[in-house]
This record gives sequence, structure tokens and C-alpha cells, in this order.
Amino acid sequence: MPVFLIATLDTKGAEAVFVRDCLNRAGVEVRLVDAGCLGEPASTPDVPRAEVFAAAGTSLEAMRDAGDRGLAVTRAAEGVTRLMQAEHARGNLDGVLGLGGSAGTTIATSAMRALPVGVPKVMVSTLAAGQVRPFVGGRDLLMLYSVVDILGINRISRAILTNAAHAMAGMVRFATAEPRAAESRPLLAATMFGVTTPCVERARAILEAAGYEVLVFHATGVGGETMEGLIRDGVVRGVLDMTTTELADEIVGGLLSAGPNRLTAAASAGVPQVVSVGATDMVNFFGPATVPERFRKRNLHRHNENVTLMRTTAEENERIGADIGRKLAASRGPVTVLLPARGVSALDIEGGPFDDPEARRALFGALRAHAGTIPVIERDRHINEPEFAEEAARTLLDLLDRAGPAAPSSTPGISS
Repeated sequence: MPVFLIATLDTKGAEAVFVRDCLNRAGVEVRLVDAGCLGEPASTPDVPRAEVFAAAGTSLEAMRDAGDRGLAVTRAAEGVTRLMQAEHARGNLDGVLGLGGSAGTTIATSAMRALPVGVPKVMVSTLAAGQVRPFVGGRDLLMLYSVVDILGINRISRAILTNAAHAMAGMVRFATAEPRAAESRPLLAATMFGVTTPCVERARAILEAAGYEVLVFHATGVGGETMEGLIRDGVVRGVLDMTTTELADEIVGGLLSAGPNRLTAAASAGVPQVVSVGATDMVNFFGPATVPERFRKRNLHRHNENVTLMRTTAEENERIGADIGRKLAASRGPVTVLLPARGVSALDIEGGPFDDPEARRALFGALRAHAGTIPVIERDRHINEPEFAEEAARTLLDLLDRAGPAAPSSTPGISS
């Protein structure tokens, strides 16, 4: 099966040919995809740009007549994504490698994010040293900084492009030579933060002893986004969502939001879930300078030199609880909420810097008021007490037993 090499051949033609030849010498079949539009291609592709735009429901001529580079990039991204999804569905894709600046990175990574976890994905980009979350999303996408612009073959670009080609060749070769046996254990997803680690570690041990494999996601924004994506992919059998802190960042204005759709995938898919309110006592910033001026007089806790935490207020907790309740009330599958009356994080504990019973009452009350008929159970425990974690794990096991077996996943490399 081939590796698909995506580039705008009017501006990156020579560089794409260099990478293609490196891959060929490494024994990797390559199909070169031209995602360019306005200029003439500097090399001959295997998948011409006309085919790319046709896959996006338009034509090369229409894009050229429009003369809008931004629109051309958008349509090229749509077309390349559909083509890569189709090739993968046919079993005709070993990996995807992209070259580009802002346009090429947008186009190629759109296709990469649409492919399942486990499919090799490498993006050589001039933007890879900056904020890459919009390009990576929740996928296993390797971003390699080009160091110099992708314009010509020189002593720097030659080394970078060669490394990229060899990285892809290694991924493909070892995936082919040493295929992994399919896992037989069904997959569960869980969310954790440093301040909820004891809870999730104890619950995970119980769930894995019961025969499940538990994927733990760090609730740093992209962690929750990744988990939601895998749930939508149909590879997750159940969810232990103990750490819903990303909703605090989304609602209050922190830096670790997973977006407004956090806590919706399992509800929409009918996946059994146990949910708690771990770390909703805090909003996350980086160094102290990243805390907005309007928050400077709030209850701030320096977690370390790179992380500053802000205690959420009762009013903010009311909004967070209402959001959680509304989302869970729409669940198509079984869900139970567990609330820890003695604190929701390692900082929200009696005598701790974020201990605030009033805020907890506001959080719990709003959640109950908007949760509809789903069970909401409050325990006189702290979230990190073993008994609370054990109840959460047993509750999820009960929901899974009642839900019955799930259909097997169709995602290669990952089974549910």
C-alpha cells in the first residue's frame, strides 16, 4: 500500500519530489497528491489538483476563476480529506506525509485528523514550532519543524526532509513487519488531572481487574477533545469521566478548554458513563503573566512555575453545574453522576487553598436542577478517598453489565 504525500506542487514541487525519492529508496511506494491551485505544478502528481477539487464538489476552473486563495485552501482541504478517507476505507493507504507552510499545513493536517489513530501521519511545517493544536487536534500526528522555509533543497532542508521521509518509512515498515495482535479487552476511557490522580488510579485498577483496558486522558483541553473524538469513532465501550475541569476553563475563560462540545460524545452515542466534577474548582492558566487582568485579585494558586490555578466562584460553579446537567440529561445511554461532598480536587479539601463549601453547593445544586431524570448521587467523601473511587468503578461496571455487549469497532489498530 502507498504512502500519500500531500503538497502544493506549484510552490513545493521540488521538495515533494525529493521526499518522494527518499521514500522510494527506502522501499516505500508513494502517491504524490497536488493540493495547489493558482500556479502551475512544478512536478507531475499521481493525484492531480483537478481530482482534489472534484472531491470537494467543485472544479479547478471554478477555483481559479474565483481567485480567492483562502477559499482554494478550504476546498483543497475538503477534497484531500475525502480522498484520503476513501483510500483508507479501501485499504489502500499506509500513511500520510505533508509538506507546507500555513496553507499546506492546513490542507494536509485536515486529512490526517480525519484518519484513525494508528495510521502514520507526519507533517513537515514551518508552523510546527508554534501553537500546533489547531492542526493536531486529538490525533496522533507528528509535527516536524522545517527550521527553514520549504523552498529549495539546502543543507538544512535536506536533513529535515530526509528525516521526515525516514520517519515515515520506519513507521510503515515496522507496522507491516510487526503487526500488533488485536486487543481482546474492551476499551474504557477515563479523565484525570494531577489533583484527581488517586481517584482515577484506584478506579482504573478495579476496572482493569474486571477485564477492561482503560485509556486515561489528561484533562488539559486536547485530552478531553481526544477522548470525545475516540468515543465518536465508536472504539470506547464506557466512560469514567471523573475530571470535568475542562468545562470550567470553557465557561470561565481558562486556557485548557476542550471546547463547548466536551461531555457530549458519550451522551450522543449512548455509551455508558459515570461522571463526576473533578477539578471544577479550578481554572487553568500558565505562568502568572497569562492570568487576565480581571482575574488578578482572585484566589490564585501557583501549582508550579508554568501553571497558575484560579479558584472558581459559587456563581461560576452554578454555570458549570448547569452545563454538566443539561448535557447529561440528553444522554441516550445509561449515566450516573457521583458528587463528592468533601471536595472535588486535592486543593478543594478541608483546610486546603480552594476549600469552598458554598461553591460546591452551588455546583451540585445547579447540576441536579438541570440533570432531568438521571441519577445524581452525593457522598460524604472527598473525590480522592478510595471509597469514592471504588464506588465510581463499581457503578460503571454495573452500567456496562446492564447495557450488554457493544458492537465491535471498525477502526483498524484499535478495538473496543
